[in-house]
Amino acid sequence: MSNLDLRSILKCVRCGTCRSVCPVFEQVGWESASSRGRMLVAHGVSQGLEADQDVLNSLNTCTTCGLCEQMCPSGASPVQVVQDARHQLVLKGRMTDAQAALRDAASLAGNPLGETQYRHAWLEDAADIKEHAPYVFFVGCLGSYRYPELTRRTFDLLKKFDVTLIPEEVCCGSPLFRTGLDPDALVSKNLEQIRRIGAHTIITGCAGCYTTLKNDYHSDLKVMHVSEFLAERLQEMDLKHLDITVTYHDPCHLGRCNGIFDAPRKIITSICELKEMRSHHEQSRCCGAGGGVLKGYPDLSMALSKKRLEEIPEGVDYLVTSCPLCRTNLKRGGPKVEVIDVLDLLEMAMK
Repeated sequence: MSNLDLRSILKCVRCGTCRSVCPVFEQVGWESASSRGRMLVAHGVSQGLEADQDVLNSLNTCTTCGLCEQMCPSGASPVQVVQDARHQLVLKGRMTDAQAALRDAASLAGNPLGETQYRHAWLEDAADIKEHAPYVFFVGCLGSYRYPELTRRTFDLLKKFDVTLIPEEVCCGSPLFRTGLDPDALVSKNLEQIRRIGAHTIITGCAGCYTTLKNDYHSDLKVMHVSEFLAERLQEMDLKHLDITVTYHDPCHLGRCNGIFDAPRKIITSICELKEMRSHHEQSRCCGAGGGVLKGYPDLSMALSKKRLEEIPEGVDYLVTSCPLCRTNLKRGGPKVEVIDVLDLLEMAMK
């Protein structure tokens, strides 16, 4: 991770545009909870500001959703500045209890959940883990430990296309990257195994894993979200049309941050009717879970989830998303319809 770049901080012209879109500022109301306020705090950190609890709260309540960057007229990058500021404070031993818990769990168990059982316990036949294949399915921590049935069904579909698993997969490092911690050991372990497999493409069903594998691993490997991979192969599947209407939540780190909007919608519209949420595509509202906020500030995360759920249109049967972390937090908010993954919808059409 880079040191705090004063040039990036000074790109912020303090116009306040970010205040009108930041979901955390809308909820909290303090200047220090807006991107503009965090840029000022990060500037202070770069100049030796003592990091008391208010400073930690300012920097660590950012979900890294990127909507401020989307709207910034001066081209500032507050998300990267926040992550770098977090990292600089971690190097000085200043972190929240939630950051310390993530660090310790990832170090001891290889995942931020602290789970110790075999990561691929959901797998029915270990022989499906091939030594060599052109594609690997990166399951992710939530897929492995919180949504094992969805993971099993997803892999059953993917393995028909010569896709294998990483035998000793560990966390991609996304929670550590976002919260300023050091994921280098995790990254190295995953990359070494992928190289041995000889794969040229990594497929994942998690938005956090996607953005990390694509943007933070700095490898020559191609990274695809599972919706991209399967959207290209819909003609090879025998899908029936479902007489239902769904809405779709764009995960920040898949949609706004990486431009993956069309593939999930291609799958959805090939199966049923889609009715968009009030904010969608680049303007999509954050679910409230990212950037360590669900872990460190669960009440704030819940409030952001409830705000997002208010945008569900009337007359839909399901809320569909393509990220297990978004799914988890949206379910916490008490939605009026069931929250499912786009792969759940695909499976419904294959029955």
